[in-house]
Amino acid sequence: MSKQSLAPVKSGFIALLLGASSAWAAPDAAVQKDIERHRAMAAAHEAAAQCLAAGKKHDDCGKQLQAACKGLGIGKYCGMRHEH
Repeated sequence: MSKQSLAPVKSGFIALLLGASSAWAAPDAAVQKDIERHRAMAAAHEAAAQCLAAGKKHDDCGKQLQAACKGLGIGKYCGMRHEH
């Protein structure tokens, strides 16, 4: 292939890269707030798991989780319920 025949391919590749980079743009403020909320909930749940792994009582770890999640998730279990 000649250099001239590669020009459209190069142009197309550059356009593809530029289009993809706009898809990777920073999320808007509402999405960013949601991301931060999910990370805070994940950190609270990880702390609760570590509490339980340390051999502490389920009720004590649950209270810790409730305090850490206040205002973050729906309900008193920070958006997570299971068979307890």
